[in-house]
Amino acid sequence: MDKNIKTDPIIEQKIDALLAQMTLEEKIGQMSQVRHFDDITLEDVKNKYIGSVIHTQGPLPGNDAAEWQAKFAEFQKQALSTRLGIPLVFGVDAVHGQNTYEGATIFPHNIGLGASGNTELVAKAAEITAIESKATGFNWVFSPCVAIPFNEKWGRVYEAFSESTEITTEMAKASVLGHQGESFSLMATAKHFIGDGATDFGVEGGNTSLTHEEVIQRLLPPYRAAIDAGVGSVMASFNTLNGVSMHAHRAMITDLLKGELGFEGIVVSDWKAYSRFGQNAIINAGIDMVMAVDGDLAMFQEGVRNGVLNQEIPQDRIDDAVRRILRQKFRLGLFENPYPDPKLIEKIGIQSHRDIARQAVRESLVLLKNETGVLPLKRDAKIAVVGEFGDNSGLQSGGWTVNWQGTTENYKGATTILEGIKKYASNEVIYDPSGSADTADIDVAVIIVGEAPYAEFFGDVDGPMNLFQLTLTEAHQNYIKVYAEKGIKTVVVLISGRPLVVTEQIQQADAFVAAWLPGSEGDGIAEVLFGEYDFKGKLPHSWPKSTDDYQEKYGPNFWQSTPEPLFPIGYGLRYNT
Repeated sequence: MDKNIKTDPIIEQKIDALLAQMTLEEKIGQMSQVRHFDDITLEDVKNKYIGSVIHTQGPLPGNDAAEWQAKFAEFQKQALSTRLGIPLVFGVDAVHGQNTYEGATIFPHNIGLGASGNTELVAKAAEITAIESKATGFNWVFSPCVAIPFNEKWGRVYEAFSESTEITTEMAKASVLGHQGESFSLMATAKHFIGDGATDFGVEGGNTSLTHEEVIQRLLPPYRAAIDAGVGSVMASFNTLNGVSMHAHRAMITDLLKGELGFEGIVVSDWKAYSRFGQNAIINAGIDMVMAVDGDLAMFQEGVRNGVLNQEIPQDRIDDAVRRILRQKFRLGLFENPYPDPKLIEKIGIQSHRDIARQAVRESLVLLKNETGVLPLKRDAKIAVVGEFGDNSGLQSGGWTVNWQGTTENYKGATTILEGIKKYASNEVIYDPSGSADTADIDVAVIIVGEAPYAEFFGDVDGPMNLFQLTLTEAHQNYIKVYAEKGIKTVVVLISGRPLVVTEQIQQADAFVAAWLPGSEGDGIAEVLFGEYDFKGKLPHSWPKSTDDYQEKYGPNFWQSTPEPLFPIGYGLRYNT
């Protein structure tokens, strides 16, 4: 169904009436998105005519959801006290559930949802994310990411659904429809426009050297689908496209996105874009709302004001930006209902939401090997769970969980893989977090290995932080090696935000499961390991054989002339096949 934004004559009349009354300063204020606490005071909302507030890493709005709502209501009161009373819109990076609020339902990251192949499930997860985001005071989420990763070295692979354009397109549509619903009480964001996952050598914010035809063919379809589904906003990308910053790329933002695709929503910048990507050039390129954070607000507002006065920025470019922002505020119903709904608070992390998240975990798991039939596990087997990832909900959830870079601790409301295994095992389960316990008298070892949490460029392989690699750490490799050499049957569960080079470890293991980043419902993994449910997941990415596969710009993607992968996209075993 085509739900593309339809121009409502009544709303357009209201926008015309407001625009006719607005000063230049008020218009620039509407284009300003700021971070609460760190960037502004309550008075700044009124005095600087702020249009939007973003919540991200930093001080929390309160101790619980009621306090979060109350804090945002204070900001909203300031906005409504201005001369024209234009309400704020509150944004949050809710990329796999309302992941900034501890105790919310946290879903598998998009790579796991892509493995599920279940668009209905993606829509349900997005709907629940919307409910729990609204319950904590937000009406705008910066999700879904519809990037198409070309190289597993990129630190954001897990934010994307698949390397397949077709899979990503279907998932993007489902996610937008789920987030926004029929009532459009929350606005979704398709990001990051365009080429973020296709940079040369997988560098976050690097250069994308695809031809225009390749961009249109391989990267644009998910955006087209999101627009057809009525997505309210699109976020510009950090990368350059053949040397031109995407934030300043008028041909792509104004001519293609707004012109050819007919997008009438908000084009929002990414973090500190004004100071990073050309200042007024990004406004002229078509950016409507700017994340004027970390000290950028005064520079942004003064720079745009001077740009209009000296005719560097056309007045109609400012009016177009403000029209798009006001259009979405009217569509969201904020002029009539500007405050969050306290009745939604009781829905945060409820069992029915967690049931859907646990289903998403089950359906995301991909069985890569089960040669000896060690799976499904027998309830009366003597089982050891090995590795620190086995009993740690933070490690199993990845980045963008409670904190920007994730957490390495257990968090409220989550269940770990070990807890899930203990639910089904009839014998005592031995937990060996360091891989060094005396476990000679066991039947099977479930060895949990993977990547520590990361987000954005922190996770780039060969990136500036140089923290990650495409293989398991030596310690995790040894967990598998030690148990295999003991002659104990081994089930390896890989927790990762991307396919890793684990060819040797797959050979050593009796069974091998790609579990991605499952989120808060770790017991969903146990349900499948014990055969309560069959495996359903299919690889959303081709799986590499060797680190040698990454010597060129791209990884072993199925459409590139690279070495044949260890497993092709779409691979996945079942119990009952």
